[in-house]
Amino acid sequence: MSRFTTPLILGLLLSGCGLRPLYGGAESPARVALSQVQVTPIDGQAGWLVGSALKDRLAAVDGSSPRYRLDVRLDDQIIGLGVRRDDTITRERRTLRARYQLVDLTSGATVIDATAGSDAGVDVVRSEYATIAAEQTALERLSNIVADQIVGRIALYAQRSAGR
Repeated sequence: MSRFTTPLILGLLLSGCGLRPLYGGAESPARVALSQVQVTPIDGQAGWLVGSALKDRLAAVDGSSPRYRLDVRLDDQIIGLGVRRDDTITRERRTLRARYQLVDLTSGATVIDATAGSDAGVDVVRSEYATIAAEQTALERLSNIVADQIVGRIALYAQRSAGR
């Protein structure tokens, strides 16, 4: 009997705690705000990857006028870490950092001014092709991580500002 009542009691307690899903429902403040964000072009290959990932996650509604503009500047670096005695690098760290601003187009005010970033380690092997492929894969993965961080922050802003 307690096997069935314990989950029921826990479910009732959790429903009263005030937690709500961030993306819950088609008309949630986060979903509505995310569909109203226009991403400005971002320079470079990393910019194209981050911009594409952002557009995929924001899913703007075609034909709707944007309420927000998202400006992103990227800093993409590869730094050699492991060095052998013959001065060859054995390990690299690829770092992708983004400074982004969400601008409310109706008032012109910057409502979010923040940074996002991540890094990944890359083994440098004897094959130059394999190293370049590993660096490219790391950039693709980092672009998705940075885009997720940016979209998450915008969704939190939308949820909090709707509660005011």
